[in-house]
Amino acid sequence: MGKLSLCLLVLLISIWVTNTGAFAKQCGSEAEDDVGGASNDMVGQSANNVRATYHLYNPQNIGWDYIRASVYCATWDANKPLAWRRKYGWTAFCGPSGPQGQPSCGRCLRVTNTRTRAQATVRIVDRCSNGGLDLDVNVFRRLDTDGEGNRRGHLIVNYQFVNCGNDLDVPLLSVVDKE
Repeated sequence: MGKLSLCLLVLLISIWVTNTGAFAKQCGSEAEDDVGGASNDMVGQSANNVRATYHLYNPQNIGWDYIRASVYCATWDANKPLAWRRKYGWTAFCGPSGPQGQPSCGRCLRVTNTRTRAQATVRIVDRCSNGGLDLDVNVFRRLDTDGEGNRRGHLIVNYQFVNCGNDLDVPLLSVVDKE
C-alpha cells in the first residue's frame, strides 16, 4: 500500500474514531492540528468577569451520553470515547471571546471563580444564550467554594481556552510512517 493510500486509510479511521487534524497534517495537508482539543489559534483566548450559571446536566447519571443530555455538540462529539467525554466537567458556551457553535464543541476552558480563585477545566458540550457559561451543576459547586454563587444564582468567572490534552488521540498517530 502506498503512502497516499495509507494516509487516506488512517485519515478515514481518525474521522471515524475522533476528530483529529494531525493525520491530515502528517499527510501533507494544511489542516490544523486538533489533537489537543483547541487549535493553536484558540489556546489563550480568554474573557474576564463573565457570568456563569449552572445547568443540571449531571453527566455521571446518564453515562456521559451527549444524546441523552440533548447537548448541541452531540452531532459532532456523541461518538467520542467515554474516557474523552468524561475527562472534564461539562459546560455550555456563549462567551464574549472565542468560537461559537460547532467550532467551540469539544474545546476546553480553564474557568476561575473571580471571588475565590477556585479553578476547573471544562469541556464545551453545548451552547447557551446567557452571554457567558452554563456550567454543569457539579462544576459550578466545585467553583463556588464560598457559597456566594449559589446565593446569587451565578458566579462571575474568568475563562481561558486551553489545550485539552486528549491523550486518547495520540496512539493512532504511530500508524503513519514518517520518512
